[in-house]
Amino acid sequence: MPSQAQNTHQPHLGHDLIVYGGTAAGVLAAVASAREGLSTLLLEPGDHLGGMVSGGLGATDAGTPEAIGGLAREVFNRLGEHYGLDGPAWTHEPSAAEHVFREMLKEAGVTVRFRTRLHENQPPEKIEATLASITTQTGERLTAHQFIDATYEGDLMAAAGVSYRVGRDSIDAYNEPKSGIRPPVHFGVSAHDDHGLLPDIADEPYGDIGAADHRVMAYTYRLCLTRNPDNQIPFDKPHGYDRRRYSLLTHVLAKAPDARFLDMILPVDLPNGKIDANNRPGLIVSTNLHNGSWEYPEASWNRRDAIAHDHQTYVRGFFYFLANDHAVPPQLRSEAAQWGLAADEFTDTDGWPHQLYVRAGRRMIGEHVMTAHDMLTHTSKPDAVAMGSYFLDSHRCRRIVMPSGEVATEGGVGGETTPYDIPYRCITPLAAQATNLTVPVCLSSSSVAWCSLRMEPIFMALGHAAGLAAAIACRSDRPVQALDRAQLQQKLRENNQVISQSGLSAMREHQHQPLGAPQVTVRADTARQVLRDPRTSDTRQR
Repeated sequence: MPSQAQNTHQPHLGHDLIVYGGTAAGVLAAVASAREGLSTLLLEPGDHLGGMVSGGLGATDAGTPEAIGGLAREVFNRLGEHYGLDGPAWTHEPSAAEHVFREMLKEAGVTVRFRTRLHENQPPEKIEATLASITTQTGERLTAHQFIDATYEGDLMAAAGVSYRVGRDSIDAYNEPKSGIRPPVHFGVSAHDDHGLLPDIADEPYGDIGAADHRVMAYTYRLCLTRNPDNQIPFDKPHGYDRRRYSLLTHVLAKAPDARFLDMILPVDLPNGKIDANNRPGLIVSTNLHNGSWEYPEASWNRRDAIAHDHQTYVRGFFYFLANDHAVPPQLRSEAAQWGLAADEFTDTDGWPHQLYVRAGRRMIGEHVMTAHDMLTHTSKPDAVAMGSYFLDSHRCRRIVMPSGEVATEGGVGGETTPYDIPYRCITPLAAQATNLTVPVCLSSSSVAWCSLRMEPIFMALGHAAGLAAAIACRSDRPVQALDRAQLQQKLRENNQVISQSGLSAMREHQHQPLGAPQVTVRADTARQVLRDPRTSDTRQR
């Protein structure tokens, strides 16, 4: 809440709360606060709402589904109603998800503004540690009592002077054995052709195993594909197509002539004859663009747009190559040509997702840094506001040429977790840095813990908590770090949020379905081991 001195400096406050970022977390933060009576403004830099949930990730990374409650559960229940189900829909079409988000915002009375980016060269105005206003790219100044950064990149928190980290921590930073640079995974394929080093392969020192670095896991686009010829946009040749980017794939396919199209991606069945096409874990070449993500978290708007465009060119080219290149075995090429983008999804961008899959951006250094220990041995928290349960899931961070001339990848992290509490302190900055800002997406965590925390249901639950916290902070005239956390927890329970083991047990008893995997179906023909790295057999990777 602004101080008296600040109120004198800026007597008129435009809104109680400004949420920056129309991700699923941002939408639910805005809905939660508006349902509590706050005047809420949601600012989205792009043209769509829901982030990855409506941007191609139709296969929900639910982990333990009974750990998902509150507004997140409401979203999936509404999707279930959309499909005529008696319960939540854990798989959905992108357009259905965005419809639900828009519907909830409208019902709550949230004001939404699209194409509103933060000004890159004008940081938020602060009175001591209190944010007073933010400035948009057009120079407009917006004021509020409370702010929430719900972006995948953490732009508002960074501009506000909040501490953060990009990249991987060292093993020593938090005593996490899986931190830092990971051991290489070899594929027995040369990194060169007659023209030299192939594209998208780093020629650099490998570094020490366990050392910290600046790298983040690979990004991609999650495509919504169909074989229905009446609802299909064929894979076209993208502008800037470079066949050499897929030369590694020709070598791999030469060793696996019986590979099928669905072996090249990780497909999950969606309603109405569609699939969510993700990167195939363990493949040296799939839809992930290795080495293309490192610069993105702190890049300028123009540079980010260029990076996103390069990812689009790469992913488009990958599918065009499979469907058209004569180096691809005929059976595989014929199968690939039967698929295409779903024409009734992402209709304003010709079937292409509007959201780059930013799997890791900035990570705040807040009141409590969540580590793998919080997921394995210290799972209970007195100020818990949500629960997580997904396994430690990191895509490879790097594709590199080894001294032998062979190509290798590195950066995979795996390992099970048990359902764990997520404390409120993970979404609050240090009080000396920002007293009226919460960060439910780029939350305070180690790079290893991030591998589990980065799932959309967790972001959604933390967005819900952030929206309610903003309402309590506004009414109590206290910093977000000093609000009544018991009151916040009670409000979350009233909203059916699952925040503790007892709440998880109650949800299990309430749900008809037994504890276990959510209703996400990986296509049966993906069980084949063709092209698989034997050390990477987990088909759940997101």
